[in-house]
Amino acid sequence: MKETLENNTHKRYNILTDEWVLVSPHRTKRPWQGQEEKTIEKTVIEHDPSCYLCAGNKRSNGITNPDYTDTFVFENDFAALKSDSETFEINNGLLKASSEKGIGKVICFSPNHSKSLAEMSVQEIEKVITVWQSEYSNLGKLDFINYVQIFENKGAVMGCSNSHPHGQVWAQSSIPNEVQKRNLTQTAHFQKHRSSLLSDYIEQELKLNERILFENDHMVVLVPFWAVWPYETMIVPKKQQAHIGLLTTSQKIDYAEAIKKLTACYDQLFNCAFPYSSGIHQAPTDGNEHNHWHWHMSFYPPLLRSASVKKFMVGYEMFAMPQRDITAEMAAATLKNLMR
Repeated sequence: MKETLENNTHKRYNILTDEWVLVSPHRTKRPWQGQEEKTIEKTVIEHDPSCYLCAGNKRSNGITNPDYTDTFVFENDFAALKSDSETFEINNGLLKASSEKGIGKVICFSPNHSKSLAEMSVQEIEKVITVWQSEYSNLGKLDFINYVQIFENKGAVMGCSNSHPHGQVWAQSSIPNEVQKRNLTQTAHFQKHRSSLLSDYIEQELKLNERILFENDHMVVLVPFWAVWPYETMIVPKKQQAHIGLLTTSQKIDYAEAIKKLTACYDQLFNCAFPYSSGIHQAPTDGNEHNHWHWHMSFYPPLLRSASVKKFMVGYEMFAMPQRDITAEMAAATLKNLMR
């Protein structure tokens, strides 16, 4: 199967979204004369007086950050979702709209302005995970919040407006599109097999060992078979859990180790502060039982050939379906060689 996939154009099925991705391995040989991103040299400083996320600095709304020593969480000064939005419903023929309430938060991973997850210790990352758990739980308890999305945009190429390592939490009243897809596929599999979709998937992946990058007692890091982005990866707990709030102390340490190893590996790939968007998909907080859910964390990095050449999702991808050149197996082999 592996040789067939590496030598022929084909489609791969994403079991989580019920969608397909076109894979064209022969295109890796084409010369590149397109756009190259500006490679930004990383300036290593612990505190930037002009950064609105650094400890003790004043933000644009006039509030001064505390002199925090590990993580720092605050409500986003320019949140896309607001808790006091007007409630309304518009249903005018084919014109439909409804209000959306929510809360946006920012999580600074560390007071160190230059310290990304890749450079933090396992113990420091564990503290970040504890904050993620707390935000998921506390926001999810609010009666108007039905989903909590935790994510990070790293690097200017991924739209990050501030280089201080941080992530975000968007909690909202409706369940977003991507989560709806994963809810449907996991529900269907659980109803048919009485087992978790991702538990069955990683069991097969571990047997094949073609796309596995790293595993410890509780976590698996792999390039998913259906990956869209060139070096896309996923962290999945071996034991089915609906959300990260269920992590035990030992599982949390293993999760932190998986994040550390993966992000450090990324930085080695093209010898740069590797950009990506990462996000945790987990059970909605709508009060329903979600025993079919298996939480997972995905990393979508844009870089394709070097620190300055990225994958563009344009043209065919916009109007037809996702497409990739290097196979998931090629990407996995490259990353595994760098995994330490």
